[in-house]
Amino acid sequence: MNTPAILQDRFGRRIDYLRLSVTDRCDLRCSYCMPQGFSDYEQPADWLDFAEITRVVAAFARMGTSRFRITGGEPLLRRNLPGLAARLAALPGVGDLSLSTNATHLAKHAAALKAAGVSRLNVSLDSLCSERLQQITRRDALDEILEGLLVAKTNGFTPIKINMVVMAGVNEDEVENMAEFCARHGFVLRLIETMPVGETGRSAAYTDLQPIRQRLQQRYGLVDGIIGGGGPARYLVSPDGRFNIGFITPLSQHFCETCNRVRLAVDGTLYLCLGQEHALPLRPLLRGGASDAELEAAIRQAIELKPERHEFREQPGKIVRVMSMTGG
Repeated sequence: MNTPAILQDRFGRRIDYLRLSVTDRCDLRCSYCMPQGFSDYEQPADWLDFAEITRVVAAFARMGTSRFRITGGEPLLRRNLPGLAARLAALPGVGDLSLSTNATHLAKHAAALKAAGVSRLNVSLDSLCSERLQQITRRDALDEILEGLLVAKTNGFTPIKINMVVMAGVNEDEVENMAEFCARHGFVLRLIETMPVGETGRSAAYTDLQPIRQRLQQRYGLVDGIIGGGGPARYLVSPDGRFNIGFITPLSQHFCETCNRVRLAVDGTLYLCLGQEHALPLRPLLRGGASDAELEAAIRQAIELKPERHEFREQPGKIVRVMSMTGG
């Protein structure tokens, strides 16, 4: 039996990471992600169902993609998400299944997700101050998020990564407090620069993370480190190896030359770059009777469209879709 050729784009980058959105809805309205009052959601009839999602993941897995992350919106709003996770984790070739969440519903689902085969979590948390977090997310959710984190920790998820979008004049002064919180609980902190995706992303207060990186490196004696997961973060680690901080810097130090990921939106659109419009709708194939071979061929053709890099600096107004539509 012949082994299918691995997925590789025209720039020689191996595509071994698929982020799949199971909903574009969210129970928070983070200021840099979704406009207040936004309601332009995909209709449920246009969502990929669990069988269709499983089929796409199976196709990617057959072509050598081994890392899969369930995203949203807020993925835990999708009914029976642990059931989908179990189906995906059982597929041949799926080596790593993780979840991105805002953790507001994590406490009640953590045990089922762990049993289903989800091993790692990324949790969005931009502030430890309830009033400030409410300003960012437009909802008082800190207690729910913290409860979800502690329940997830108790259920053995590792690593648990805390994603903090750093914004000048909003939460930049909390970085050290967040670092100490994460060190105390054994979480990995990841600091993220805002991206000009949609009007909300362009209006967010951008902060260059390079000076913050230098500040934290000097304060805590951090050295270069590596953490698995296949994402874009560059890590620093404490001398004893017990605490890690990652930096995701799409503007100040982009990572396009090593980009290994594509994104599947809830409607079945395969996006090849977060900062470009290159995409391929897979739903017509899935619902039009395409064979597995035809589906794989379409995915390979789409990968050929993956651009060399984004143009966030050159054309900051280019991407008009909101972040939640793409799946983070």
